[in-house]
Amino acid sequence: MATRDIVTKAVLTWVLDMLEGGQSVAMASVIEASGSVPGKPGARMAVTENGARFGTIGGAGLEMKVENALRSMLNGGRAEVRQKGGKVETFVLYKDAKEQEATPLDSLCGGRVTVSMEVIDPVPHILIAGGGHVGRSVALVCDTLGWSHSVFDVREDYANEEIYPYASELYPISVNEFLQREDFDSLTRFSDILLLGHDWSVDQDMLLGLLEKSDGSNRPRIGAIGSKAKWKSFREAAISQGISESVVDSVRCPIGLEIGAESPEEIAVAVCAEIMALEKA
Repeated sequence: MATRDIVTKAVLTWVLDMLEGGQSVAMASVIEASGSVPGKPGARMAVTENGARFGTIGGAGLEMKVENALRSMLNGGRAEVRQKGGKVETFVLYKDAKEQEATPLDSLCGGRVTVSMEVIDPVPHILIAGGGHVGRSVALVCDTLGWSHSVFDVREDYANEEIYPYASELYPISVNEFLQREDFDSLTRFSDILLLGHDWSVDQDMLLGLLEKSDGSNRPRIGAIGSKAKWKSFREAAISQGISESVVDSVRCPIGLEIGAESPEEIAVAVCAEIMALEKA
């Protein structure tokens, strides 16, 4: 395997790992180069929203310029990225480059590099906390959309491979066992955690445990099925446990778009449609 192929594989593997962990990634790829330039076609560099970076497109002023552009695309430039699908920019590595349709850089190399830049968002990964009728329907919608789903249930019969053959992860364990395995960073692999339990006390214990590990950020989003009265009780329990109101109020309850859903299948469509809208917001 050529060195360039090894480097490309390393960058793409890193990108996939970041996406699996729930992070959006902006990636730059050199698609054309001429003259004396350090970055050749196939060179790649990727960055995440939390500041991590991997790979290189040649270093120096070119790399700094492109890295700044990638971070801008991640932080505030999403609308333009979604509309255009990314961007392609050509750089001339010569400070006195004039009358050229390219961005001049303070360099004397004299080369020319064209770079494509794109943002890759992770697909939703739903933790279905409660593997009953609604949970199974949500899993089917996820499968249809190409989303990932995992399942937690204190009842082993509702979180197994027979019922959920395409689940990424299965947790037929107690709430305490699940929460002991997780911290804030690990939970961000889930885009959404849906509390769909058969027992309100299981949902409440899971909610309080999750909120204690949360900082109110947008991943994972937490939603609970149920009435306004149920949510009022949950909210009071969370606040009495010392969880800040801002963190508590980041939870959605009841979940799902208002489409008059009644059956488990209809509720699943409403819930996943709401998640889709939040993903694109």
